[in-house]
Amino acid sequence: MQNKANQNKEFRTLCPSIFLRRFTSLMQKPKSIRELMGVRGQRLTALKAQNDARKRVMEQVCAALPPNLAKVVVSAGIEKGRLTIGVAGAPWAARLRYVTDGLRLRVADTLGVEIQSVRIKVLPARE
Repeated sequence: MQNKANQNKEFRTLCPSIFLRRFTSLMQKPKSIRELMGVRGQRLTALKAQNDARKRVMEQVCAALPPNLAKVVVSAGIEKGRLTIGVAGAPWAARLRYVTDGLRLRVADTLGVEIQSVRIKVLPARE
């Protein structure tokens, strides 16, 4: 069995070379933005399509609501047949619940999708 001094000395000489090899193997040449966009292109395209769809839903929801209710809508989206609307404040959410049936039918007709239910969430106000 080696004494503690020899073990520490061997560890100190061994560790830097291990870390240096691993560190240099992890280091890569920086990629250009064009390369990064090409690799992630499908993800970004899908994300942009999802954002555009949510924007269309938001526009249709705001158009279907009275102006006083439309200004408090923070977000809107449709996923798996459920229209989710985010509003700024609980009192506005309560008012919005009174018009959800008409809103659901109008938005579904305009967008040409089937909406089975409406969910209203209270979110922070947009600025």
